[in-house]
Amino acid sequence: MAELQEVQITEEKPLLPGQTPEMAKTHSVETPYGSVSFTVYGTPKPKRPAILTYHDVGLNYKTCFQPLFQFGDMQEIIQNFVRVHVDAPGMEEGAPVFPLGYQYPSLDQLADMIPCILQYLNFSAIIGVGVGAGAYILSRYALTHPDTVEGLVLINIDPNAKGWMDWAAHKLTGLTSSIPEMILGHLFSQEELSGNSELVQKYRNIVTHAPNLENIELYWNSYNNRRDLNFERGGDITLKCPVMLVVGDQAPHEDAVVECNSKLDPTQTSFLKMADSGGQPQLTQPGKLTEAFKYFLQGMGYMASSCMTRLSRSRTASLTSAASIDGNRSRSRTLSQSSESGTLPSGPPGHTMEVSC
Repeated sequence: MAELQEVQITEEKPLLPGQTPEMAKTHSVETPYGSVSFTVYGTPKPKRPAILTYHDVGLNYKTCFQPLFQFGDMQEIIQNFVRVHVDAPGMEEGAPVFPLGYQYPSLDQLADMIPCILQYLNFSAIIGVGVGAGAYILSRYALTHPDTVEGLVLINIDPNAKGWMDWAAHKLTGLTSSIPEMILGHLFSQEELSGNSELVQKYRNIVTHAPNLENIELYWNSYNNRRDLNFERGGDITLKCPVMLVVGDQAPHEDAVVECNSKLDPTQTSFLKMADSGGQPQLTQPGKLTEAFKYFLQGMGYMASSCMTRLSRSRTASLTSAASIDGNRSRSRTLSQSSESGTLPSGPPGHTMEVSC
């Protein structure tokens, strides 16, 4: 654990009535694969894991997760957990461009940096929240360090390596499209890009004019060179913790997430398909995702007294997860959806279901 740097900042966000500014500390730690930066919000809570996030390609922790964690209903969650936002190497704000010829870490190596972060912070367990490449990285970490992962929220995960057809399509696209255009096609659906909403315009500008675009391309290349996670339902290679898979309806990675769902343990996995959320549900539907996250945490035995208000008044996707923590916390998994007209039939506990909300 060689060189450490620490900077104290204040999170820039609108404050709720009676809420005080949340203090954050940004750290940088050396690992066998280079330096990695991460920002810690809050203080550790007794007998509670940290929430650790990992962002997608073309983004950093702020552009990927800030709308979600600044959402009003999310404040109840962040008051109960310390959270760690990891920036992939060279993706943090103000990061210098890597020198020509720099060997960027593979996604497996990025996952291997996480133990260095937890060791420095003296954290023993996490609940991971990852998007795209970040979801892959947290899944790889969970496979190699299952005892330290209590749960995973995986948005837009593609657990498969690129096949020959994918590679051919990628190469052909690279001949006619720039790196920013390819990354935008990874983040948003073609319908969203054609519609060119204010959100898409904002992120198009972020990616296209990123001062560290060369670094982003290196992260992008590592993502496209990822190995297959080789998930197998009923096999030895699987995620052993509760998992909530999330994808937007008609999102670029919808098929990949559906396939991932078919390979994971149905008694441990919930699948949330979010309507009208596009390629980045944490940006477009933070309220619905927050509500689902609360249910997920409740199913793990946390926040039992949490008040569900927002979606309960319209329609509720309730998720609870299964397993045990420290041998004394029973978990059962249910997934149901209700509306003003009544409660729709829900599947029996232990079955993965699909909810559009």
